[in-house]
Amino acid sequence: MKWKELYNEKKVTATEAILKITSNSRIVTSHACAEPKFLFETLIQNKEKFENLEIVHMVAMGNADYVNGEDMSPHFRHNALFAGASTRKAVQSGIADFTTCYFHEVPKLFKEDFLTVDTVLIQTSPPDEHGNCSMGISIDYIKAATEKASLVIAQVNEHMPRTMGDSFIHVSDIDYIVEHSEHLIELNPPKIGEIEKAIGKNCASLVEDGSTLQLGIGAIPDAALLFLTEKKDLGIHSEMISDGVLELVKLGVINNRKKTLHKDKMIVTFVMGTKALYDYVDNNPMVEFHPVDYVNNPSIIGKNDKLISINSCVQLDLTGQVCSESIGYKQISGVGGQVDFVRGASLSNGGKSIIAIPSTAARGKVSRIVSVLDEGAIVTTSRNDVDYIVTEYGIIRLKGQTLKERGRLLISISHPNFREELIEKWEERYNSTYTNLSK
Repeated sequence: MKWKELYNEKKVTATEAILKITSNSRIVTSHACAEPKFLFETLIQNKEKFENLEIVHMVAMGNADYVNGEDMSPHFRHNALFAGASTRKAVQSGIADFTTCYFHEVPKLFKEDFLTVDTVLIQTSPPDEHGNCSMGISIDYIKAATEKASLVIAQVNEHMPRTMGDSFIHVSDIDYIVEHSEHLIELNPPKIGEIEKAIGKNCASLVEDGSTLQLGIGAIPDAALLFLTEKKDLGIHSEMISDGVLELVKLGVINNRKKTLHKDKMIVTFVMGTKALYDYVDNNPMVEFHPVDYVNNPSIIGKNDKLISINSCVQLDLTGQVCSESIGYKQISGVGGQVDFVRGASLSNGGKSIIAIPSTAARGKVSRIVSVLDEGAIVTTSRNDVDYIVTEYGIIRLKGQTLKERGRLLISISHPNFREELIEKWEERYNSTYTNLSK
């Protein structure tokens, strides 16, 4: 049968497709801005038809109505691989579960049936002339989940970009097709203040010409991009990119010419941004999307010479332990790809991993550099992995430093308002007189 005939045979309404899901089963869905909003709206509308559906994904950019309200609990339970803004309270209260995992190992959870996949809900572009639909702006773990699922339901959306790389699914591998066009979820650029600019400038000073960048999300990575306009021949190998890279591409700063892996290509596993970014990646052979077990695999990352990883965190202790995902016992995000790229950068010839943070939180009332992590705080990046630390007060490198030296260095880039207290704690710990190595 020709693919067009097959496509038409599989077209159903959203309600017809959703009612093919069975109770007491697991649903895995595209995450972030690729979330199939219409399919979830239909699922919620039909909640009375279901019992005990487990919904698994990473960060949710939609409303996540399946965790909002007591009337949802008999029907849905969310298993978060990353706590986002709309699911965070549910995770913290116990309404939702949380499964921790390095981002590059999430596909393994599905491939090896740590989490068996019953149904996937995906959003795709319309099929091309060969019957291939692109899964668009989020490939990461969803390709592996789709290949393992018993039931594949696709929302075909004309607004989903047709992205290049290992991003395609053929019509024959989809069970039910729901045509529904709607604008994708967008993430607007963050506000960049003077502190973020100072940190970004410090980060940019560590970037050499010909480097390949991995950028986390938020104001600090975007601020670093502002200070890279005079650099040459930068590349991208990153779990994600946002709108901040577009200006550097226009200027020719990011051209991928000096990459040692996938020369002339930006390699990503998902993107989050505005329509301008989505338009840029549409049918663009310069940007390749690959599953996260490839993009975030440290051994693959390390094949990029001069790989620069820029990420942020919540709190650092004086030994260099990095907490990036909790405030005390409260889970606020997840491991994500931070450790993947910290370790990948350490395998890279000339690589550098950077943890970049404002020196304070809560409008200056709390130091992010502390003598010991808060009770319950999660160590995301171990002190054995950490390399460069950057605040608005400077740059330090912890690799190869003793515990005493690490403490001194971290105090030297802490906020002045908290240095006296940190020095006191350092002296108590080491029974020694503090000396500032930065002088």
